[in-house]
Order: sequence, then structure tokens, then C-alpha cells
Amino acid sequence: MHKCGMLQRPAAALASTPESLAGRARRAWLLFAAVVLAIIAAALYGAGLYGRSTEIEALATQGRTDANLKVALLRAVLENPRALPLLLSEDQQVNDALTQRSPAAIDVLNRKLEGLVSGTKASVLYVTGTDGLAIASSNWREPVSFVGNDYGFRAYFSDAMQSGTAEYFALGNVSKRPGLYISRRVDGASGPLGVVVVKMEFDQLEADWHEANRPAYVSDAHGVVLITSVPSWRFLTTEPLSRPVLAEIRASQQFGDAPLVPLPITRPEALSADVALVHALTPGGSDAEYLRLSTAVPSTPWRLDYLVPAEAPIAAAQREMRLLALGVLVPLIALAAYLLWRRQSGQMRIAAEQAARTELERRVVERTRDLSLARDRLQAEITDHRSTEAKLQVMQQELVQANRLATLGQVAAGVAHEINQPVATIRAYADNARVFLERKQNSSAEENLGAIAALTERIGSITEELKAFARKGRTAAEPVELRGVIEGAVVLLRSRFAGRLDALAIELPPPALKVMGNRLRLEQVLINLFQNALEALEGRDDARVEVSAAETADDVALVVSDNGRGIPPEILKSLFTPFNTSKEKGLGLGLVISKDIVADYGGRIEVASSGQGTRFTIHLSKAGAA
Repeated sequence: MHKCGMLQRPAAALASTPESLAGRARRAWLLFAAVVLAIIAAALYGAGLYGRSTEIEALATQGRTDANLKVALLRAVLENPRALPLLLSEDQQVNDALTQRSPAAIDVLNRKLEGLVSGTKASVLYVTGTDGLAIASSNWREPVSFVGNDYGFRAYFSDAMQSGTAEYFALGNVSKRPGLYISRRVDGASGPLGVVVVKMEFDQLEADWHEANRPAYVSDAHGVVLITSVPSWRFLTTEPLSRPVLAEIRASQQFGDAPLVPLPITRPEALSADVALVHALTPGGSDAEYLRLSTAVPSTPWRLDYLVPAEAPIAAAQREMRLLALGVLVPLIALAAYLLWRRQSGQMRIAAEQAARTELERRVVERTRDLSLARDRLQAEITDHRSTEAKLQVMQQELVQANRLATLGQVAAGVAHEINQPVATIRAYADNARVFLERKQNSSAEENLGAIAALTERIGSITEELKAFARKGRTAAEPVELRGVIEGAVVLLRSRFAGRLDALAIELPPPALKVMGNRLRLEQVLINLFQNALEALEGRDDARVEVSAAETADDVALVVSDNGRGIPPEILKSLFTPFNTSKEKGLGLGLVISKDIVADYGGRIEVASSGQGTRFTIHLSKAGAA
């Protein structure tokens, strides 16, 4: 039964040989690589989507603000001249000119209109009779005077005659300049006398919009562009016009012979009721992606569309989010790879040890079988040759003894081989030391004795190293150059705060100044403080973050101060409490972790804040201090 058990154990052990484990390890690494690639691809895709959505949201927020400002400016331009038709419709001189039609009355009205238009934002003021003929105009002195022209076909005239007031945007049939016509009927005692018309042009408003270098345009109820920062887009349409609408506009001569074709804006992707991603082709430019913000213009049937360049900001946000995702994933993947390698190394070591035991057991079994066969032969010979039994027994004993001596010799040879060289060296040093002592050369003898001690330590170094590795824990505090910690933190912040690190005014300590700690963990503390300071100063032209270090006999004080608004008192009281933060997207753990890291190395963090800024002082143990 015992033999059977010995034969079965090696067979079972062969189930996990080093070769089979190596094959499994290769397959595991291939699977790990595939999973890592899938995770990275998914993370990059998700980070890109997140960066795109957050940047679009930010652009939309800013775009709505800008669009509302443009609408407010447009309304301000509209409101002032709107009162003129009402005032002039009740003016006595207008009434006299329409009823008397005398040259003197018309001359007085011409001069009055000329004076009024210079003090308002109106382009032209003119008065027509009930037949639509202009009898007086503010531009009566100019070659393109409206006086004598027939405007009876214009909708602003017919609508005013019917309903009393009208507003109508059109291309001037005399001036050939676009503008908004605001008209009001003039009533007399016996009925309508005529119509007062104010024409407004938006050249200055369009010039102001054009300077912003972001396309903006206003369209009417049919989608025809009326006012725009891109002159070539005027009288284009936001959507193709239907044939009846197009025929109606052509018949009214509202926009002259304008082509009324769609704007060069394609591939709209609606994100909400008032926001869409579009591609637009601007004059002199290439096709680019924009975020289109749409908003109604109150008191008019118009709508303002505002295009915000989106391609570059979205790409930058996606790139930043993807880099951030990689920054998070790479350490995790490295940790997972290390754990997988460590697990496989342990399995391979166990398998190798098991294979060695199996091989030893196999050899024992073979040796036992050989001995059994030899014993059987001896027993047969003893039966056949009883006369030689004593001699055979002696020979057998001698054979066993020889086998034992051979085994002992192999062991002794192995040990001798391992220690032969250090022992020989020790012997040589000992002989030399004896000679030196005889010659009274004590210093040379001490050197040889020291070398002998080192060789004896070398014999036990492998065991000590294994013991040290078994006791290995997390890295303890060690001397670290403070200058390198500061420079390392700045390097890690470059991509996050590109273009803003000029605010850092760093007085680097000398390279010889060292503190007790771990470089990576201390860099984490400085990164947190620098990042908080730079974020607190975002948007300030006078932003400044000062960094300096001062040493005493026992410690080093590292100071990080800024000229921001300071920390509110209610936040300052519990600044180092977990989850206490004034940031919308912060967790309130950065300073807590920083305080714990500094405390791990026997230091402390102090903070002082006022309305003129915040000052953090980090006290660290000085390397080499008693």
C-alpha cells in the first residue's frame, strides 16, 4: 500500500507542471491584453463623449448669454425710433403739409424731418399721402431723395392705411439699402391724410457683431436673413422656401432680386429646442463645426441665431478627458498586471518545487525498485549458494555503506563547492593578517580581518535578503530633495494648467536642502495645494501664487500663498474635515489626504486666510536633524 501511494503522488503532481503553467500564463496575458485594450477603447470613447457633452454645455451656456446680449442690443436699437411715427402722426406741421400741400408747408416739414433724423438712430423719415406718393423726406437734399416716389405698393403703406401701424423689413427700391420700415397712419378730421414712415438701417449693429468674429443673424417668420454679421448671408434663408411663399415675396419686391437660397449651413444636429450643432461655410474660410443658439426677439416675429465655434473647443475637451482617463487607467492597469505577474510567479514557483519533489520521489521509487530487484537476486543466490551467505551479507552491508558514503560525499562536495571560494579567500586573508601582525602592521591586519568579516556576512547574505524581503512593508521616510519635489509637482501640472503656470512665483530651495518623507507622496501634497491656488485665481489678470521655503535647526517650513479672495470662515473652520468643500465638483478629500501624508512623516499643515489671499505652511522634518 505504501508503494502504491508513492507511485500515485507524482502522477497527481504532474497535473500542474511548469510547462503547462507557462502555456496558461501566455493565454492569461493574451486575455489580459485583450481586456485592457477593450477597457482603454471604452474609456477613451466614454471620455470623449463626456468631454464633448460638457464642452457643448459650457459653450451653450456662454452662447446663450452672448445671444441674449445681442438681442438686448437689437431691442435697444429698435425701441428709440419706434416712437417717432406716433409723435409725427400727431404733429401739426405734418397735418398742415398733408392737408395744404403748399410748397411752404412741405419745405417746413422737410427741414423738420431732416433735423429729427440727425438726432435719432433712424436712417430716413418721410411722409406719404393717401396715394402712396412721398411729399416730404429727411433726405430731400440728396440725389436719392424719396420725395416724389410712389410707395403705394409697399406692405408697410397698405398695412398702415388699413390697421393704423405697420413694420416691414425690405430692400429699398430707391436707396437699394435694406432696412426696417416703421409706419403709422396720419388721421384728420375727415379721414386718413397719409402715412408717416421711419426707415431704420442696422449697419452699425452689424459692424459690432462682425467684430466679435462669431456669425450672428436675424431671420423673419419665413426664415429670410434680415440682419447679419456676414454680409454675404443677407437675404439667404434658414430653410428652403415653398413656391407660394417665394412667389409672394417676389411679387412684393420685398427683397429685390435676392436669390433667397438656403444658408451654407448643413448637417444640423439638434441638441435641444434652441441649441444645435451645425457645419457652416463662412466667406474666406473652410467648413467648420459651430454650436447654433437660437432665441426669439421680443416684440417682433424675428429670431436671432448665434454661431459659436465648437470644433476646436470640443476637440480640446475630448483630448483633455481622454488624457485624464489614461492617467487614471494606466496606474490601475499596471497594478493589475503586477498582481497577475505576482500570482503567476507564485504558481510557477510552487509548480517548480512540486516538480522537484516529484522527480525526487520518482528517483526514490526507481532506487527502491532497483534495490528490491537486487534483494530478490541476492535472496535467490542465497537459496542457491547457502555456503556464500555470510560473504554476500558482508558484501551487501559494504554496498549499503558505500551507497551511504557516496550520498554523503555528494552532499559534502556540494557544500564544499559553495563555500570553497569564500573559505579559501578567508584563509588567504587570515594568513596575510598573521604576517601583518608579525610585522606590526596593525592597520593592514585590521583591513584583512574586516574583509574576513565581510566574507562571512556574504555567506549568509542570501538568507538575510530573503528574510528582509519577507518583512518588506511600505516604504518608510527617507531623505528627499525639497527642490526636486517642487519641480516634479510643477511638471505634473503643466497639461492641466497650460498657459497659467506663469502665475507661479517659486523661490526654489538649494539642492542640498532635504526633508524626511517620500517624494511621490510629497509631490501629491504640493500638486493639491498648487491646483487649489490656481483654481482660486482663475480669470484674474493679477493672479500670483508664491512658493518659498525656510529652514530651521529641526524642520523646514514650505509656504504656498496666493492673492485670491481667501477661504470663507465657515469653510476654514472645517477645512480638514472630509467631504467639506466649496467646489461644485470637488469631493473635499484633497486637503484631508494631504494632511495625513504630512502627518505620516512627522509634519503638520497650517493655514491662514483673509480677504487678500490664503497662506498654507507645511512643516516637515529636516533630514539629518537629531
